[in-house]
Amino acid sequence: MHSFKTLIRAALAAAAAVLLLLLLDFALYPCTFIRNDIHAVTTRTYDDIYLGSSHGKMGIDPAAIREETGRNGHNLCVGGEYGIDAFYLTKLMIETGHRPERIIYDISPAYFCMEKEEGNNYLLFYHEFPLTKAKAEYFAHSIAKCNLRTLFFPWYEYPLDYELRNLKDTVSRKWRQDYGIESLKTSSQEYHADGFIHRYPTDPNTFSFSGMSEPDPSLILQKNLDHLSRLIALCKENDISFAATVLPIPAATLKQFSAGFEAMWVLFAEYFEQENVPFLNFNDQEHYQSVSHKVDRFTDLDGHLNGEAASDFSRVFAHQLEDLFS
Repeated sequence: MHSFKTLIRAALAAAAAVLLLLLLDFALYPCTFIRNDIHAVTTRTYDDIYLGSSHGKMGIDPAAIREETGRNGHNLCVGGEYGIDAFYLTKLMIETGHRPERIIYDISPAYFCMEKEEGNNYLLFYHEFPLTKAKAEYFAHSIAKCNLRTLFFPWYEYPLDYELRNLKDTVSRKWRQDYGIESLKTSSQEYHADGFIHRYPTDPNTFSFSGMSEPDPSLILQKNLDHLSRLIALCKENDISFAATVLPIPAATLKQFSAGFEAMWVLFAEYFEQENVPFLNFNDQEHYQSVSHKVDRFTDLDGHLNGEAASDFSRVFAHQLEDLFS
């Protein structure tokens, strides 16, 4: 009897700890734009879904594409999105009954050369997943390997003063299931309901190559390519058309690191040919002239387009995609 009571007390203590953690998560974890993105793609079916890095998030404007072709889409690209994240995002859409017709994947070579880093980005997508089989598999294959602080205290990476300052609004929005975008605007950018982030123009005189390095294909991690191959196979199994793209990069950057970029383009062109996947690279000889690479169209030398340039690019991109899938 004594051992049974001890077991009951331990179970109640564990339940109380879990409840406390859930309440803290509800109150302190901020309402990010990823919350809006995941809600959108699990409650509505789109013609096109865009996956990939921050280049895609700030470079692909679904509204401009819709105006050109009539196809509705959602931009699910995010800085910190690796192939494994894209794979489970796609599994989630399929499982919730919102399988898109097409997936277009924005390739950022650097993401294939790095391990998925710990921190908020590790949980950025998983945190917003509804309870699904996809979430359980995502946890087992990726999230379970992360720092336990990230797993049990997901809010710890965000500044406490920011969390407390926004606590009332965070709780209110989550309680009311409010997915408004008004609070997702900052002094440098604004989030749109279709997932696109419109960045405001930046003075090119402030740009620098600091922190940038020559792309090196020898640094590519095979497991990152394997995750991409799994994503391509998943799309084929579920009758989802798939294409890959590299968005325009400033001419100055392409010139500065010409040898590394050329080697990367060759590697990815060969990879997608082997996978039998259409590949549209706006920095290669065939497509370079179709879009602008002028530095004033970007917000940095890394290749993030400003909002106006992104809309202009997306109109060209829309027709290129139609040709690619025809």
